[in-house]
Amino acid sequence: MSEKTKAIDDEKLMIQRAYRNLLKSLRNLMEPDDRVNIRKAYELAVEAHSQQRRKSGEPYILHPIEVARICVEEIGLGPTAAVSALLHDVVEDTAVSLSDIEKQFGPKISKIVDGLTKLDSSYDVQISQAENFKKVLSTLVEDVRVVLIKMADRLHNMRTLGSMPRHKQLKIAAETSYIYAPLAHRLGLYNLKTELQDLCMKITEPEAYQGVAKKLKATKRERSAYIKKFIEPIDKELEALDIPYRIQGRIKSIYSIMNKIKTKNVPFEEIYDLFAIRVIIDVPAKQEKSACWQIYSYITDVYRPIPERLKDWVTTPKSNGYESLHTTVIGPEGRYVEVQIRSERMDEIAERGFAAHWKYKGVKQTGQDVYDNWLDSIREILDDPDRDALDFVSDFKTNLFKEEVYVYTPNGDMKILPKGATALDFAFHIHTDLGYHCSALKVNNKLVPMGHILDNGDQVTITTNKNQKPNEDWLKMVVTSKAKSKIRSALKEEHKKKGEFGKEALVRKFSHLKINFEDNVDYMAKVLNFKSRHELYIAVATEAINLGTEMKRFTTENGKLQLIKEDKPIVNKPNEKAETKAVSSLKKSSILINGEPGDQYNYSLSSCCNPVQGDDIFAFITTSAGVKIHRTTCPNATNMMANYGYRIMKAEWSQISGNDFIVDLVIIGVDSGPGVIERLTNKISSSLGLNIRSFFIEGKEGYFEGRISLIVKNTHQLNQAIMGLKMLDGISAVSRLE
Repeated sequence: MSEKTKAIDDEKLMIQRAYRNLLKSLRNLMEPDDRVNIRKAYELAVEAHSQQRRKSGEPYILHPIEVARICVEEIGLGPTAAVSALLHDVVEDTAVSLSDIEKQFGPKISKIVDGLTKLDSSYDVQISQAENFKKVLSTLVEDVRVVLIKMADRLHNMRTLGSMPRHKQLKIAAETSYIYAPLAHRLGLYNLKTELQDLCMKITEPEAYQGVAKKLKATKRERSAYIKKFIEPIDKELEALDIPYRIQGRIKSIYSIMNKIKTKNVPFEEIYDLFAIRVIIDVPAKQEKSACWQIYSYITDVYRPIPERLKDWVTTPKSNGYESLHTTVIGPEGRYVEVQIRSERMDEIAERGFAAHWKYKGVKQTGQDVYDNWLDSIREILDDPDRDALDFVSDFKTNLFKEEVYVYTPNGDMKILPKGATALDFAFHIHTDLGYHCSALKVNNKLVPMGHILDNGDQVTITTNKNQKPNEDWLKMVVTSKAKSKIRSALKEEHKKKGEFGKEALVRKFSHLKINFEDNVDYMAKVLNFKSRHELYIAVATEAINLGTEMKRFTTENGKLQLIKEDKPIVNKPNEKAETKAVSSLKKSSILINGEPGDQYNYSLSSCCNPVQGDDIFAFITTSAGVKIHRTTCPNATNMMANYGYRIMKAEWSQISGNDFIVDLVIIGVDSGPGVIERLTNKISSSLGLNIRSFFIEGKEGYFEGRISLIVKNTHQLNQAIMGLKMLDGISAVSRLE
């Protein structure tokens, strides 16, 4: 047998094995018709993708098969979703059409596949990214399976991203962390969300990811021994109860551990709650709440609880359907341990989210409309005809909030809003008319500004006035997509009315000059630097421009406006040379953009993240400031890559440039009195030989926080500075300012 024949046979076996794994996950879910459809979909997909391969070199068909398996096994969907997942790329990538799908599998599967098929990006690459987001997300209100299959598709793509070029990995990771991970959270897909976050971090911050992963591996035995020690006395107590239960220890995700390291500014060794203990009980739905509190009582008899860390999502479930009772207790050796108490039903909803929620819908009245209300808010976003794709994605993202506040009407009805929501958000949440005409707001019977941020337990009273209407400032006072959407709509209506007044004034003026309005208005708008004629109308109506003065700049020839040309003296800007010098000095940083020397581009280093020679970087084409070089860990990187991927270019350092770079460090330590500043500056200037650009330090009740701006040549010097400062006595944390 030739090597080529053997390779073909091996691939066939690999594909058949993957298909058998899919069937295995479906074995208890299929009716006879489902078996026929699954086989037909598999054979059609194998044939359609037969000439395609993934970037890794493996047969493309393995991707849709694995997406189908993830849908069934990891998300909890059924045969219809599996068939749709097998076919999710055939219309986009092969000669198979949607009508072919409908003929063979019916309208339901055809509609799901259509929702999963990207728009043709050839017509406008600039909006295709946001438009494709909008197309997929808009299917939520019709058939949530489209989004869930898309989540499975994204998860498999992230798991197999290693064969893609680095700049494409970054772009896909940015999209994932911007939309897909928050969406997984909102749909209650805990496992999927945490894996997506970990996979994104593995790409954007590989060194930090590997660092935490190695430390987790090194401490695994010690952690397992501690969990066993913690569980033993609880087991003894719970055995006396006549309630079936199981206890498991679960390690927290690398992403969440790294998040704690950053937010708390402490090393890995000082994070003690690396894992959570989960107690899962098997009781009827009516007994769940009382049984959970009973378990809580037994556990807190064994270990001392920390009252402020108690979170009761059994009585009041989260807006994504999550139910659980969380407490933090002080375990052996004085270490904090989080304990989660829930029923088997709650656990399945926590793990599988939306799919499991609908399986149990109606079991417990309190959670029945948990997704209905959210889907209604998505419908409201979609119903706005004036919202473009980028606005849609931005507003949709605000609906994916992770944290929430519970606030009340004067009648005691509870409303759930995202953390950071304001009193004005609350008014629009209750009813659009209340928002439009809101004139005053009281929180807990105290008059507050409209932009007052709400806290848990607040009671809000709204006063209205029929003459009140939204203005531009209101957009700064709200965070929810519903409030923003309604305010924008009201402002557009107001602008439309003003535009009509402006248009009438222009028509009269053009009529007086005996020139045709339609033939000249666009020319005038362009000359006066307005993006559209409507903007010109608004400027005339609001007297932002003086129509009489502006008309003097024009003359009329043959019924058309002509700009009167003026001879303007050439005046050099006083700082022109300085600017040129600054730009030319940046060219020496030897950056390659899309593989070409950076001096072909008008680029500069971004001030929002201050890249240093050796940082992982990318280039971003701005609308007015040329090309900006950002770090891949820049706080703005995710938004730029997710929404404006067409402006992203590959960038890398080509060689050591000898340039100076500015970097800011945050230093936290024990305030030991006089000498702290001297020790820090001596270490930086004398030992490390670095120049200090600025230095700010403030002492607070026994500790100090300092911010030092240094001039370094590259990341090697930067890392030496961080390590050197960390070794000083009394220094607890040193980190680069992100």
